[in-house]
Amino acid sequence: MAGRVTIQDIADALGVSRNTVSKAINNTGILADATREKILKKAVEMGYKQFSYVTFNQYGSSPDSQGGSPTAGLLLPRQKVSAEHLDAAEILSADTTGTIAMLSSKFLGSLHFSAAMLEHFESRLSRFNYGLAMYRVSPQNIEQKTLPSSIHIAAISGIICFEMFDPPYCNMLCELGVPVLFVDCPSPFQSSVLKADVLLMENRGSIFTVVREMVRRGKKRIGFIGEYTHCRSFFERYMGVREAMLALEIPFREEFFILGNKSVSDPSYYDYREYLEEHLRNLKSLPDLFICANDFVAFDVMNIFEAMHVSVPEDVSICGFDDSPESRLVTPGLSTVHIHSHILGITAVQLLLSRIKNPTLNYRTVYTETTPIYRASTGD
Repeated sequence: MAGRVTIQDIADALGVSRNTVSKAINNTGILADATREKILKKAVEMGYKQFSYVTFNQYGSSPDSQGGSPTAGLLLPRQKVSAEHLDAAEILSADTTGTIAMLSSKFLGSLHFSAAMLEHFESRLSRFNYGLAMYRVSPQNIEQKTLPSSIHIAAISGIICFEMFDPPYCNMLCELGVPVLFVDCPSPFQSSVLKADVLLMENRGSIFTVVREMVRRGKKRIGFIGEYTHCRSFFERYMGVREAMLALEIPFREEFFILGNKSVSDPSYYDYREYLEEHLRNLKSLPDLFICANDFVAFDVMNIFEAMHVSVPEDVSICGFDDSPESRLVTPGLSTVHIHSHILGITAVQLLLSRIKNPTLNYRTVYTETTPIYRASTGD
């Protein structure tokens, strides 16, 4: 489109190479902090519309090839934030103050990666004179589509949601007239597009990397364990396995994909544990590798296998997701995928404060980098 600012335009204005500008904008490679900052400021100054780390200006319905493309039918650019030092939030002006409400359907101690991320989020919020108030959403709140009674919505500047996967309740939050950020969100099987920003860890790529590495080692009988409709991240991890198997021409065996739960209303942890044990004991043979939707599913699988006298990794390799502290303490140590909590926290602040400052922005889905970690449960 005529008049659109390009990476080359920014490079020409600063007298640097196109590659240098690309590294700064995409937060890749090694650059001096001063050089990176100079390029970011020039990108904002020139109105580089594809650059979202600072300005969060978004595409319309027809982005060009310089940025990511929206999901089919949606106006949600898929962006990936790297695990290198990211401090672009400092460029956001903090000319207002307020309170951010954190909502969760779980207790903080059970939020896995979210508790570590929340520390970084709260610390960064305080730099902009925003406070954080935490609220647990009860099953009754979800059923009745009500907020916790202690929330005074008029005093809230924005909402950040953890473990909020009930689609009608999520849609209710989006209609409150307050900026909302979901850290993970309902499965695409169960919900329509949310009128809110969504922050996710990169799921498919790291799972693809794990599968490819295991296939390279000769492990070609592959399975997945986890409720893939539980949330979007579980769905994407499941799809990462399926896509890798398709690309690597690995046969799909349905019995190695344990994707459900007990058919009861609101199944508990014990219901799921019984469901897993029943399916694992009924397998006529084992795959070479089970990839689990998160570390805590993997721990259950390892415990069940121990009771069955199945050895990990000699009889079957196991990989989780989250890199929880427990993954380093169990025996054998659990191979997993590391989530960069620091980057998640910084990016959450960027998304929420930019939405507060400019409520008319198109809704965004942002992915942050993840890293496979190989330990003894895959023979490392």
